[in-house]
Amino acid sequence: MQDTTATLDGKTALITGAAHRIGATIARTLHAAGLNLILHYRGSRAAAEALCADLNGRRASSVILTQADLLDIAQLPALVEQAHAAWGRLDVLVNNASSFFPTPVGTVTEDQWNNLLGTNLKAPFFLAQAAAEHLRQARGCIVNIADIHGQRPLKDHPVYSIAKAGLGMLTQALARELGPEVRVNGVAPGAILWPERGLSEAAKRQILDRTALKRHGSPQDIARAVLFLIRDADYMTGQILNVDGGRSLSQ
Repeated sequence: MQDTTATLDGKTALITGAAHRIGATIARTLHAAGLNLILHYRGSRAAAEALCADLNGRRASSVILTQADLLDIAQLPALVEQAHAAWGRLDVLVNNASSFFPTPVGTVTEDQWNNLLGTNLKAPFFLAQAAAEHLRQARGCIVNIADIHGQRPLKDHPVYSIAKAGLGMLTQALARELGPEVRVNGVAPGAILWPERGLSEAAKRQILDRTALKRHGSPQDIARAVLFLIRDADYMTGQILNVDGGRSLSQ
């Protein structure tokens, strides 16, 4: 059997929203597989610095940080160029950064719409556009962190669901536009980490009861799927992997 682990040594990945939660786990997993990392954060400087220090302690000079507000589209080309300049190449873009909050119909403001569409759809597109030429040169790939609620809407979260649905189409459209040099795929988590606020224990139980495996997953489940798409899925593009314990099987 071919050992594919070493094939990522010396390659580089830019991960957005990498300081916390799933983003940080993706960073740890890709770093362990040999990638050098550019970790993006917006406001979580202390957490990003701690993660960077830990990973550089494991492998010296393998991780750098970059700060940007992804809603400011004018910042994104410079963010990509900083990532490319770090090691003279860019092999992977992981669009992980996301906003998530309820927007019941009748309460939605334009600012909320712009925030959710901006972080979940607009920024991933413009980052991909800025990175496209570097990724073509490296014959690299993009992995978008989607959501099963981009396929089936989440109650009281219509704008978030719309944005993630758009990210699913973005994944397919970019796969068409950037092939054959660049592969573009996505991972759609189900019940992995609960929202930091606003979800009752009864609601959590109801979600798990409607999941085929009757349990929630872990950030490692998502990170391993991202690693698979980067390292092992050389003949996959335009696809979204549902990592949801069978939640999407339920009505």
